[in-house]
Amino acid sequence: MSTETFRWGILGAGQIAVKFCDAVKSIADCTVAAVGSKSFSRAETFARENGISRWYGDYEELLKKERPDAVYIAATSNDHYRLTMMALDYEIPVLCEKAMFQNSGQASVVFARSEKEKVFVMEAMWSRFLPAVRTAAKWLEQGRIGKVTAAEAAIGFLAPYDPSNRYFSPALGGGAALDLTVYTFELLTGFFGNGFCCTDITVYPSETGVDETEHIVLEYPEFPAVMTTSLRAPLEERLVLCGTAGRIVVPHRDTKACAELFDRINEELEKKKAGGHYDRKRT
Repeated sequence: MSTETFRWGILGAGQIAVKFCDAVKSIADCTVAAVGSKSFSRAETFARENGISRWYGDYEELLKKERPDAVYIAATSNDHYRLTMMALDYEIPVLCEKAMFQNSGQASVVFARSEKEKVFVMEAMWSRFLPAVRTAAKWLEQGRIGKVTAAEAAIGFLAPYDPSNRYFSPALGGGAALDLTVYTFELLTGFFGNGFCCTDITVYPSETGVDETEHIVLEYPEFPAVMTTSLRAPLEERLVLCGTAGRIVVPHRDTKACAELFDRINEELEKKKAGGHYDRKRT
């Protein structure tokens, strides 16, 4: 087994990058070698606060000088495509925060190039690695709730309103679709695949024109799957999978890292604690 340390570079110095640093610190053979930001002072502050020895006020300078084993892109989503393509210019693998891109055209270009040049590219969709979600998938596969009859996923909170912040600014890729609906869509299609037709989409715009609340119905051949997301409503955040023999509930919040199984009369059959916020080592 190799004893070499895997060196990460981080592009973007926001709060989500702090969580990534914490995760990397929990893995013995990984380290964050450097962080880059559009602001040198912001990069320096981030580096000092998170125990990173090198920092850059220019993204490309980090790629040139550090040549990390991979980069984690944590900038706002409007910059994801540009930074991913830049990393590919240096043949550096990419783990990019969601929403990875702002449209399917950008995704097609990147993944075609990734395949052609044999450079790994992946969206950092953490819900794929949640132990609670893995437990729900296992129960579903075992037929614990019988034949699936309905599914729903909801995420919503009161985002701080500022026309210039990442939640509500069109220029920064704001809106519920790119910030929240990507989670609910990933969960539902992760369980049931892409064999649906989208039968209904209702969007409520904010003052800035971005979508602040969405209600979407995906019609699968034998059941509906409903997604509700909002930047202006503190919804009960959870995934619910219903069937002829019961239901599975997975709360979204970190403090309820569990999966719950109920029978057809709503009595709890099993509750499995998932352990941590997410499975860092698998991620």
